[in-house]
Amino acid sequence: MKELQPLNENVLLDISDDKAEQKTATGIIIPDSAKEKPQFAKVIAIGNIENAGIVVGDMVVYKKFGGTEFDFEGGKYLMIAYDDLLAKIVETEEI
Repeated sequence: MKELQPLNENVLLDISDDKAEQKTATGIIIPDSAKEKPQFAKVIAIGNIENAGIVVGDMVVYKKFGGTEFDFEGGKYLMIAYDDLLAKIVETEEI
């Protein structure tokens, strides 16, 4: 089994999306090139970062044009610099 391990201050994000085709209400199929990509993803691995503030499994928001996308063993991933992460998505209780 192979796994990806980020080096230096990089973070590996899983950006695999739903492969099902999307259609408009009138039945027009929306091609992948016209879909807007989400800017949030799940953290898969973290490089050598002290006091990162994130852990594997966290959902994070990242810069729109940051990182390098690639396919690896059937999944789609984004290797991004820690500095290009904008926020961690956390669950809170309603008051």
